Amino acid sequence: MARFVVLDHDWPKPHFDLFVERDGVLKAWRLPPDFDPDSPTVAVANADHRLHYLDHEGRVSGDRGTVARWDAGEVEWECVEPERVAVRFGGSRLTGRYEFVRREEGTWVLQPRK
Repeated sequence: MARFVVLDHDWPKPHFDLFVERDGVLKAWRLPPDFDPDSPTVAVANADHRLHYLDHEGRVSGDRGTVARWDAGEVEWECVEPERVAVRFGGSRLTGRYEFVRREEGTWVLQPRK
């Protein structure tokens, strides 16, 4: 099973980084600072990251602030389509079924699925 991590990142403005393992890289989304796992939220896609970010905490290279682990665990990819991605998170805060629904290029909505 693949892994995920949510990092609380303070640069350039406070936000969360969601990294989800797939095909040897981390798919990345930026979440707003008021992210609530029980409510739909905007998720902005970022470039893929290296797997070492699953275990990274502290200073970010290039003087890009600091990160702290907010949650981590396993993830199961249930559906991957161009306009919709469904996953099942197994963390302590981010747990259960979620889907990313594409709204426009690079912008998604992450929402819990019941």
